[in-house]
Amino acid sequence: MLDDVPDATISWSDDVDEVLRGDITAALAYVTPAGGAVVTAVAPCGIDDRAAGAVGFTTSLGFGRKLERIVRDPKVALAYHARQHGFSTRPPFALVQGRASVDLTPSAEQIDAFAPQAARYLGELKRGPVWDRLLHEYYQERVFVDVAVERVVAWPDLHAGGAPACSGAPLPPPPPPQPPPKNGTGPRVDVAKAARQLTSLPHLVLSYRGADGYPVVVPIGVAGADQGGIHLVDPGRLLPGGGRRAGVLAHAYRPQLVGLATRVFTGWLEVADDGTAVYAPHTAKGFVAPPRKNLLLVTNGLMAKYGLRQARRTGLVERLQALAAERAS
Repeated sequence: MLDDVPDATISWSDDVDEVLRGDITAALAYVTPAGGAVVTAVAPCGIDDRAAGAVGFTTSLGFGRKLERIVRDPKVALAYHARQHGFSTRPPFALVQGRASVDLTPSAEQIDAFAPQAARYLGELKRGPVWDRLLHEYYQERVFVDVAVERVVAWPDLHAGGAPACSGAPLPPPPPPQPPPKNGTGPRVDVAKAARQLTSLPHLVLSYRGADGYPVVVPIGVAGADQGGIHLVDPGRLLPGGGRRAGVLAHAYRPQLVGLATRVFTGWLEVADDGTAVYAPHTAKGFVAPPRKNLLLVTNGLMAKYGLRQARRTGLVERLQALAAERAS
């Protein structure tokens, strides 16, 4: 998976390395053509090679929309923002930024070799005639995303408070405000409902595109809501001033990522001179998975089957392969 990553000139501390290896989930952020950022949860499963300066994660080819965005613009970020049910109790909020490369066709041997590592984080794989058929797309049609690390930023605690330690490329200045979208900056979904969904989930982060093009992911809280949007808490004072497109992720999970609840928003962030931050959600999606392993696997298997079928029907798989070949040339 990480064998083809070029020699790196960046490393990170033992504390951060334990976090990267130990967290059961991370917040993946990627940029959009309009200059925004989408942030969603992924399972890194301990993919971390400090000697090579690389991290990564794996996903199903049936969940191909984010893969197309990543192949088109490989600047991504992974925020290791929650120690819950993982293997580390170290305190840092760790933000890793780098360039992603997507292996769309890993060998069966590579997938099988990764299985024991995945089982440590997500539980043993289900086997048998029925499970093999149901979970074929979810288990076997995997994609490995490797990230050649450009920068690692670590704050002393999960609220991203205090002075950060930065390895790799120096931190750029805050990005300038963005022009407003043509359809306006105000909320386009039910603000009160969105605020309730956010406050019901324990892990909240926001992402925006930084001045150097890499997504930035920071922890947030919710202070209330009105017709103008959701009033955010910015514990680390990390949100840049002015207006810009931004993505929000809120989620909850149990051991082995069972009992998932996830909400993903895109929208407009406005930060006033006094630091007051208001988020106007434009789109919303999410899901709630049952707190039972077998039911979760059935859900994942069916979603992967449907997603892969749709990707093939719409030509997404071919577009991904063509884009990946173009990037590699």
